[in-house]
Formats: sequence, C-alpha cells, structure tokens
Amino acid sequence: MGAPHGRERVAAPLIAAMGRSHVGQLFPTLVYLTPLGGATAALNRELLAEARKIRGRDAAGRRWSARNYPGGYTSYGSLDQLHRMSSTFIALRERIDRHVGRFATALGWDLRGRPLRMTDCWANLMGQGAAHGLHLHPQAVVSGTYYVRVPRGAPGLKFEDPRLASFMAAPRRRAGTHVTIPARAGSLILFESWLRHEVPACRAPGERVSLSFNYHWL
Repeated sequence: MGAPHGRERVAAPLIAAMGRSHVGQLFPTLVYLTPLGGATAALNRELLAEARKIRGRDAAGRRWSARNYPGGYTSYGSLDQLHRMSSTFIALRERIDRHVGRFATALGWDLRGRPLRMTDCWANLMGQGAAHGLHLHPQAVVSGTYYVRVPRGAPGLKFEDPRLASFMAAPRRRAGTHVTIPARAGSLILFESWLRHEVPACRAPGERVSLSFNYHWL
C-alpha cells in the first residue's frame, strides 16, 4: 500500500553514501523568495495608493484592527478579496500566479490537473509598534506576502522551526529555532501555509505596507 500523501521516496544522497559517513537532509522546509519581476515601482505606487484608500473607506476593518492589530490596519477581517477588486490587484495576482507555479514544482507536488488559485488577499499597513503574532493559515496550501513599502529598519517575516514540538529533550540549538527573512519592497515570499510565522513589532518610522494572500488547491 502506498504512502497516504504520495509514493515513498528514496533518499538518493544517503543511499549513494552507504559505506561511508554522511549527513543528509530529509523532509526539508522550502521557502520561496524572489523579486516579483518586471517593473515594480509604478505598480507599488498604485498598490500603496489603493491600500490607503481602502483603509480610509473600511470602517469595519479599522474597528477590527483596533481590537486585533493595534498600531496598524489590516483588511483581513473585512476585505480579504482584494485580488478581485481592481485591475491593479488583478495584475499583481497574475504575476504571483507564475511564482506559485514554480514553487509547487520545487515542492514536487502532484496537482492532478487541478489548479492552485488565490482565494484570499488582504492589505497590511503597520505603523510603529504594530506586530502580527505567531500564526499559520489553516486550509490553504500556499501563503505569502508581497512587500509594497518597507521603511528602513522595518521587521522581516519570522518563521518558527516546524519541528519545535518534536524536539523533546534535545539540547538547545546554536542556530536557534526561528529564522527571519528581511522584508524588501518589490520582493515576494511564498511558503506552505502550515508553517508558523510572525511579524515582530515595527520600530521604524513610517508605514510598512504589504499584501498577504492564500492559495487553495481547487
């Protein structure tokens, strides 16, 4: 009987090293980081203007953010379909689609002819002191963030080692159990949705503006 989520794989580098000492990797966690590609300066200006306009009109989102996102605004709790709202967001989604396809290939996914589609997209505007606590994105398969505006000194995206709950009595690791990937305007980061992550408190002046999203396997 096959494995429940696909065929069993042979650890080729480890097998090739049989008969000598070798340390190899099993089940690595992949994260995809890339410039979006193409011209982004004009796109980012349009996205920034639209994100600020959305915040100005979204009274429900501002109330939700005051309770759940102090010091910042997110449309997560009110307007999470931005990829359907304007040609600017549609253009961004089309460019992200290509990268999601490449990420799925790198992950070795068998999509069985079914598409990965963006189902949620929301804006995050973080002022000084705003933070986004540790979380994951249930039910989605790929999540990510595109950075529109990043002031100098603004925090990156901090990932938690997914093996943390299984370490049990293991000694402390010198490299720690979290990794932070810096945020840069025009860059895109993709990860599997089960990977826990957070954004530490923003200490930089000005607004850190990003668009986050989920893809589902439909």
